[in-house]
Amino acid sequence: MITSTSNAKIKRLVNLKKKKKLRDSEKVFLVEGIRMFREVPEDMLLEIYTTQAFMEKEGRLVKQRAEDSGIVAELLADSVFGYVSDTKTPQGILCVVRQTESYIEEISGADNALLLVLDNIQDPGNLGTIIRTAEGAGITGIIMSDDCVDVYNPKTIRSTMGSVYRMPFLYVHDLPEIILALQAKGVCIFAAHLEGSSAYDEADYCRKCAFLIGNEGNGLRAEVAACADQYIKIPMCGQVESLNAAVAASVVMFEAARQRRQIKRV
Repeated sequence: MITSTSNAKIKRLVNLKKKKKLRDSEKVFLVEGIRMFREVPEDMLLEIYTTQAFMEKEGRLVKQRAEDSGIVAELLADSVFGYVSDTKTPQGILCVVRQTESYIEEISGADNALLLVLDNIQDPGNLGTIIRTAEGAGITGIIMSDDCVDVYNPKTIRSTMGSVYRMPFLYVHDLPEIILALQAKGVCIFAAHLEGSSAYDEADYCRKCAFLIGNEGNGLRAEVAACADQYIKIPMCGQVESLNAAVAASVVMFEAARQRRQIKRV
């Protein structure tokens, strides 16, 4: 059992929690909690750290998962686990997980491609919620500008509730260039925009398409919005001008999912 916060392994875990640069250099990230532990794919699970209390409760699961991945779980004293944890009420299970890599060809090549393109999303909770909702709505991939918040931020990871393991995504430096490349492949680009000429439920999303979703406070940058084939808007009642980025993304994603289900029924 590791009982000191000065232990080299503990110092590394704390740095992985705090530093994107270290996560990216090692190509790993941290996850916490029983659900995230249960769902992590076997080939992505690299290290397991747990408390004695968690082992007493879920020891069979821990040993089986460790054996399947060819690793050995390590015990941490409660105070040490609290030190490395990013939550106020730790569940007693923390893992180091391998990052995944996706490519634009993989994300955009499907005949039924339904994509999200995110421009400068900054809130970790928003991004995590978008990723979670995207999986539920049948999105085939997510493309993000490289100034979006880090997917592997612990707060983002928690908000995905496991979808980060399954949703293909990538960061790109030049978003307009990538949008033009998508259009060349027959992907129709819809921008969620206050200046939309039609309501979000009036457009046809049954073809290959992508939704542009902008920054929480400023929306889409002009050079990104200008690449869209069509602007769409979500009509508002009362004095509300716009929705939270994650909510707006959810509305348009599930409208696309509804349309595609309807086509399958015909």
